Amino acid sequence: MSDLTPSRLLVLEDEKNVGSTLVERLQKEGFKVTWVKSIAGAIEEIHSQVFDLAILDVGLPDGSGFDVAALLRKKQPGTAVIFLTAFGNAEDRIRGLELGAEDYVVKPFHLKELILRIRNGLKRAQFVSPAKAGSQEAVSIGQAKIYFLRFEAEVDGQVIALSHKEVALLKLLTERRGQVVSRDEILNHAWSEDEFPTPRTVDNFIMRIRRLVEVNPEEPEVIKSIRGIGYQLL
Repeated sequence: MSDLTPSRLLVLEDEKNVGSTLVERLQKEGFKVTWVKSIAGAIEEIHSQVFDLAILDVGLPDGSGFDVAALLRKKQPGTAVIFLTAFGNAEDRIRGLELGAEDYVVKPFHLKELILRIRNGLKRAQFVSPAKAGSQEAVSIGQAKIYFLRFEAEVDGQVIALSHKEVALLKLLTERRGQVVSRDEILNHAWSEDEFPTPRTVDNFIMRIRRLVEVNPEEPEVIKSIRGIGYQLL
């Protein structure tokens, strides 16, 4: 994805008014948009072209946006995913995270905010793109194998999807293995100022990653906390 090439977005939204308004605004922002109104339409497009980011409605007449996200994980693991939903229940949010979702937006949403989230997601996707992922297929971190190109972790034979934020954070720690990385540096790599992140945001993501890589997350031996500064991958 270069500055001269419009980012390719897939929009899965069956509500005509919401979809048309969203697509019109995204096109004005310079994105190349493919709008589909059904799961079947999304599957057809995923098999025919590659997208930088997908905006997926969760509830549709012929299925769930979660199913489309699962397909993207297999066919286009580098594609960032943002879910749209009329509901904000915790179960849906957890399932979205398990599928490696970049973000989760509850309707009704503000278009300007959504566009900021899209741009932030695209920045992270570019940072962890295959071209920048290095030649290693897998990197061992504690008890986990991290597959940067596939946005996945493998622990005891179980495959867990990773979001672009998590991959960006793990890449930074891996590249600086043995060194102390400050929370501010982590924030600058994996988040945007538009998202209003805090050092506590980093701590929450480290907790999730520790659950993957540590035998005992409560007594971490792989990712050490450096009091008042940040973290160190051993």
